[in-house]
Amino acid sequence: MPITTAYEAKIERISILDEKGNFDEKLGKGLIPDADLVKLYEAMVSCRQLDQVAFRLQRSGRMGTYPQNMGQEATSLGAAYALNKNDWLVTCYRENCGLFWRGVPMESILLHWMGDERGNAMPRPHHATPIAVPIGTQMLHATGLAWAAKYRGQKQIACTFFGDGASSEGDFHEACNFASNLKIPVVFVCQNNFWAISTPSKINSAAPTFAQRGLSYGMPCLQCDGNDLFATVHTMQKSVEYTRSTGLPCFVEMVTYRLGDHTTADDASRYRDKDEVEAWRGRDPILRLRKHMVARKLWDDAREAALAERVEHENMEAVARAEGIVAPDRSDFFNAMYAEIPQDLVVQRDTMQTHSLGQDPSQLPLEAQERAAQLASEAAAAHANH
Repeated sequence: MPITTAYEAKIERISILDEKGNFDEKLGKGLIPDADLVKLYEAMVSCRQLDQVAFRLQRSGRMGTYPQNMGQEATSLGAAYALNKNDWLVTCYRENCGLFWRGVPMESILLHWMGDERGNAMPRPHHATPIAVPIGTQMLHATGLAWAAKYRGQKQIACTFFGDGASSEGDFHEACNFASNLKIPVVFVCQNNFWAISTPSKINSAAPTFAQRGLSYGMPCLQCDGNDLFATVHTMQKSVEYTRSTGLPCFVEMVTYRLGDHTTADDASRYRDKDEVEAWRGRDPILRLRKHMVARKLWDDAREAALAERVEHENMEAVARAEGIVAPDRSDFFNAMYAEIPQDLVVQRDTMQTHSLGQDPSQLPLEAQERAAQLASEAAAAHANH
């Protein structure tokens, strides 16, 4: 029998605005309205400024370890801009810009890294999941969320972010396999920032792209310049449209770079070459977009100075709200666990007992029984009114 081709594929790479200011009018014209472009730029600047604030908080002992987003702002922002507001945004820990665009309060991110889990109670209207620090677990969560939406007949899709290193985790392969075989609408976005903490991508994968990892699961795959906001928006709009219209998953690789250390507990100078870092500083997504906006007379030094002043004020207010939050109540553990708390846990919450007295209020003294019944009635009434 003759030799035939079992499979052929190509992966397109999308770039619209490069670091030299070259702009592809065919792809980029009209892609982002000017008013939105200004707001998106301001969002990236604000996120970058918060990085600096968080760094100082950590160094002064007012915050725990913090992972800076510096250099990767355009990736999650482009996705958040392209997605519908009720689509799930399932992040790891370097997607602040997209979360803020969604409306997640800045103090939520600060609270998380201050060790207050209330920062991870993302407001429901924003359809954003808690920050995922374990590497790769969020991809499974995204697949589950999209599967639930499909089961309910809802038109939501899920978009999940992960790094190049996370694509070597078993969770990644399980999520991709599950999403592909069960036809679940998930956009998998790999942020290839060239370093899995201190492991370079050339050791992490011998393949020329990370995008092709999606091919083995039958997904259409794209690669884009992740430091080009126009490219991330174009790529995500194309990917989101595909997934929403077909109900099938797809894979996007955004080529970017983290300009800072992996976290404030890391010293990247021990394993990264200075020349490499400086080369990527020249590809900074914020500087690139600013030059383009100035050339088009959408931005100037006066607007930049006004933005810096406003952003500093907003960030300081976020810090004040985070540090000034009231102390948590011991009942929060129960209240945050369920949408509707089972009666046996209501008793545990109100008595703060898990032994037989807590499980069976009839064993309590009469006065305590009455108090437990009163608390349970008040909780039920409050829930009904809510």
